[in-house]
Amino acid sequence: MAKRALIMLGAASNSSLYVQAAQRLGLSPITLSADPTCYDYLAAVGIEAIRVDGLDALIRECSRLRATYDIAGIVSAQELVYATVGKLCRHFDLPGPNPASIERCCDKFVQRPLLAEAGVPIPAYRLAADGAEVESAAAEIGLPVIVKPAAGIGSSGVRLCRNVDELAEHTTYLLGGKHIWRSSPEILIEEFAQGLHYSSQTFGDEVIGIGAIDWDHPPHFVCRELSYPALLTNDQHKRIVGLSLSCLRALDLGWGPTNIECQWTKRGPVVTEVNPCLAATPIPQLVKLAYGADLITEHIKLAIGDECDLRRRHSHTAVARHLIADRDGTLDWIDGDTQAAAVLGVAEVKFYVEPKTLIVRKGDCRDCIGHIIAASPSLSETEAILQRAVGSINWSITPFPKFPASYLWSD
Repeated sequence: MAKRALIMLGAASNSSLYVQAAQRLGLSPITLSADPTCYDYLAAVGIEAIRVDGLDALIRECSRLRATYDIAGIVSAQELVYATVGKLCRHFDLPGPNPASIERCCDKFVQRPLLAEAGVPIPAYRLAADGAEVESAAAEIGLPVIVKPAAGIGSSGVRLCRNVDELAEHTTYLLGGKHIWRSSPEILIEEFAQGLHYSSQTFGDEVIGIGAIDWDHPPHFVCRELSYPALLTNDQHKRIVGLSLSCLRALDLGWGPTNIECQWTKRGPVVTEVNPCLAATPIPQLVKLAYGADLITEHIKLAIGDECDLRRRHSHTAVARHLIADRDGTLDWIDGDTQAAAVLGVAEVKFYVEPKTLIVRKGDCRDCIGHIIAASPSLSETEAILQRAVGSINWSITPFPKFPASYLWSD
């Protein structure tokens, strides 16, 4: 009898958790990626990884694998290839997301009018292709504004521009060759929706949990802390749930996990982002610790046609604190993970970097060098646990040398 295989496209911060969940379900995970060599966790757990790129090549490779395996399902933890997952699922008659809905949602400029037409409150926005259009759009909306690529993930290229100098500086960064574009360079300029930031995790047409997001210092958006559940009044909770479900209907995202972000402003909740797949680490871990719902396992079960179980099994408070690089340079050392993990209530301690890593801050999720997750029955207790654990972590970064102008030369 052929082994049941789970095909995984690409890789993301959650991919190792998908591998573990697949194995617990008795599946053989196989990763198909344009560059599988960059995913160290695959070799560490002995998972087959195959280099393949492009939809036609993926169809051929999956067809080849079907001669050896019973392909039970196809999934991904990476938004950039999630529409391709949907296309492959349709080709092989497997459960999966609607690829057209995913593609529309991944383009933020296409996403916005669909939400507006459905009556979902969103920030004012404009699309720009050059510096003059950016300046004009910002003037129409009014500073401060959020300036970001129309398509992207992980807050890459996203900045709060509070004055004309910051606007010009960030426009030059985006269009001057420093930012890596995954599609044609199109810039989204948005009204800055001021207020507390919340994140809804949905599955199918159900809101599983709502968390709070605390950002590090502006003008960049680097997540400092995530907590589930968010402290909300009954009215706030009801309105965010209703808003989240409206987003799903407007964007036709009623299959599998979705991550929806909003700000609670003077006029109530305003949607700032709808991501048509499961949120990145550490959100799945937080949801599991807070509610007992394992979104990754249930996503796989949905993809292979099994019945899902999203019942809440308990009610705790789970919080993740990111460790954020404080300067550019070379990481000399980082330690304290063993001591932090020994603190009662700490669920996970993870470093993303190793000594001698070059640290170049980008003002996005790549500035995080690790995280600590803790859980307990109350928010105050969880925060106290985190504080003790974070106090155990130390690192040293030697700044890059600054050469005097006389040292530099040109040909």
